[in-house]
Amino acid sequence: MLETPSRSTRLVAFQHRDFRLLWFGHFISTIGSQMQLVAIDWHVFTLLRGQSLTLSLFGRPLVLGAEALGLGSLGLVRVIPIVLFALVGGMLADAQDRRRLMIWTQSAAALFAAALAFVTLSGRDSIGLIYLLTSAGAAAHAFDNPARQSLVPNLVPRAHLTNALSLNTLSWQIASIAGPALTGVLVGRFNIGLIYALNALSFLAVILALLMMNHRGQTAANGNGGLGWRPLIEGLRFTFGSPLITSTMLLDFFATLFSSARTMLPIVAGQILGVGVEGYGLLATAQAVGAVAAGTILSLRREIHRQGVVLLVSVAIYGLATALFGVSRLFALSYLLFALTGAGDTVSTVIRNTIRQTATPDHLRGRMTSVNMIFFMGGPQLGELEAGLVAAAFGASFSIVSGGLATVLLTAWVAWRYPWLRRYRSEA
Repeated sequence: MLETPSRSTRLVAFQHRDFRLLWFGHFISTIGSQMQLVAIDWHVFTLLRGQSLTLSLFGRPLVLGAEALGLGSLGLVRVIPIVLFALVGGMLADAQDRRRLMIWTQSAAALFAAALAFVTLSGRDSIGLIYLLTSAGAAAHAFDNPARQSLVPNLVPRAHLTNALSLNTLSWQIASIAGPALTGVLVGRFNIGLIYALNALSFLAVILALLMMNHRGQTAANGNGGLGWRPLIEGLRFTFGSPLITSTMLLDFFATLFSSARTMLPIVAGQILGVGVEGYGLLATAQAVGAVAAGTILSLRREIHRQGVVLLVSVAIYGLATALFGVSRLFALSYLLFALTGAGDTVSTVIRNTIRQTATPDHLRGRMTSVNMIFFMGGPQLGELEAGLVAAAFGASFSIVSGGLATVLLTAWVAWRYPWLRRYRSEA
């Protein structure tokens, strides 16, 4: 049973034991995941360093940098499992005990991370194996994410949901500081396989938290539960039939598709700024530093009232800061601008998640989340591929600047196309 809501306490979501357990367990796991995410980028960059690919375009040779192309391809191998399995994961999240489903998905993710550690430490690593195990980890996440996001509203009262989502975002961003910073230190001193091994161990924290929780989920009593066309169509009809959810989904997709500067960080740090792997690890924390600053402010607030306007402005700031990051040649300025992208992204993430979770009945949350997952996770992964292809042909700076400007223009289009999003307030 959930505790009685209190309006006077800051960080009110922490009043609820099950939420605290999930928060701390997932926080430790996210640190490991962020370490592996940064390590894989550097791993691919070092394996392909100095190589190039020559293609013929209109009878003329086109030389593509293998590093940029290889980094961009990581996005492709991550997005394919999401597209294939996210909808199935959403149906399972609405039909099964979400806590139990997460135990299985977290265990699978730990197994894939351990396999990546083994092949790397044993000297059997290759680009193909890195892509294969990265794709397998993304598949586990495609089943895990709908269950986890749908579980949170069951752990706190509705009045505390915005605070809970703010704390979840804050957790992710703090881990995004600690993870890359630790990676920058460890990669320079140890075999990169150690980072993958640490990530595998970190999943034990969230598995233990899930086992200790009092909450026990039930299969959905409403609508069409289970697997099949009927529950799938029910989820699609609801998600695309809600203009508010659709508009936030498109906004998220456009921003992450074009403003994917993060995937170019090894090139920015190694070639443009010339700061090496230690500088790369430090620069990778910038986005999270800005996000933590914004997330801390949000977690101390009880509500954001003009949510529509704040959402649109935060995404526009995200795109503009990305474009300026692409032209910077000073490390301090680059760090500041990259931190600003994190602040804008955090504000928009909290508002989008609050709108979606409060507008969706509990028996549809898994399927709604899975549809959105294709967009909010497919966007960044396709964005990595887009950024890699553009950078391979025209350079990393052009890729980052053009993507940021495209985000600003598309945000303006969404604001014009969906006026009810501009007018949306939390009281609505």
